[in-house]
Amino acid sequence: MNKPSTSDIAASKKLSWLLRHGAREANVALDHEGWASLDEVLQALELSEEIVLRVVASNEKKRFEVEASTRRIRASQGHSEGIVESENIESTWARFEGQALLFHGTQRAHLPQIAEEGLIAMSRTHVHLASSKDAVVGKRANVDVLLAIDPAKVRAEGEPLFVSPNGVILARRIPASAIVGLDAMTRATRAEEATLRAFFVGGNAS
Repeated sequence: MNKPSTSDIAASKKLSWLLRHGAREANVALDHEGWASLDEVLQALELSEEIVLRVVASNEKKRFEVEASTRRIRASQGHSEGIVESENIESTWARFEGQALLFHGTQRAHLPQIAEEGLIAMSRTHVHLASSKDAVVGKRANVDVLLAIDPAKVRAEGEPLFVSPNGVILARRIPASAIVGLDAMTRATRAEEATLRAFFVGGNAS
């Protein structure tokens, strides 16, 4: 795949901001499932339809969906809280029934709070999880540790898991009891890996 142009990257960022976070500020209406009129989006962002459709088609993470028959567009996931209702967008996702471990990257400083409260979505509607350690999802820049999550333990705590159309696995929260492993990702955290693992499951995180 050809590397996106600078203009396409800028357009993708604008589209992501509007559909995931800024629809109200941009005076673009989203329906209960997060869909917006393609024409309203084009007007609000002052972008051509050609550019937007190219950005949607070329986005490696498949962050956006377009419904050509109704000329609608939406973000697949990643909305700020209050932009869409959790139960409404969840109704358009499939349930995730896998049993293999899931992963989430985070900062070392957050571990004491995570050990107490689990992973919470904060200002977003859902926590993002990856199905492999190599996946980009949940591994933002400067991630200190990679947490392993047992999906069976998440469900046992009454928290359903979902998979969005672009393959991201999501939950409203991840209980601390479902965090069963920790991998250090930096030199500093590798030096204290045993101590960091002790935050979870009585030090049994492997």
